[in-house]
Amino acid sequence: MTPELAVDLLKQLVERIFIVASPLLLTAMITGLIVSLIQTITSLQEQTLSFVPKALTVLGVLLMILPWALQIVMDYTTGVIGLMGRINR
Repeated sequence: MTPELAVDLLKQLVERIFIVASPLLLTAMITGLIVSLIQTITSLQEQTLSFVPKALTVLGVLLMILPWALQIVMDYTTGVIGLMGRINR
């Protein structure tokens, strides 16, 4: 395996990770912002009030994007398996 091929594979892997994780991270961030705003308005400072909504919305988004995320991961894995002949040389 050449160093260029290794760097390219790692670059593609990081790109795929970013693409798959972005919707989940954005959902958690937006939900946390909304819950923090509500807590500030109502003067409720309970920690569980911020965790439970984030966990539920991230789980919901994960279930919605799971087929799409699995397709991205499978495409990358199939590409790496297809390169195994070149990697060994």
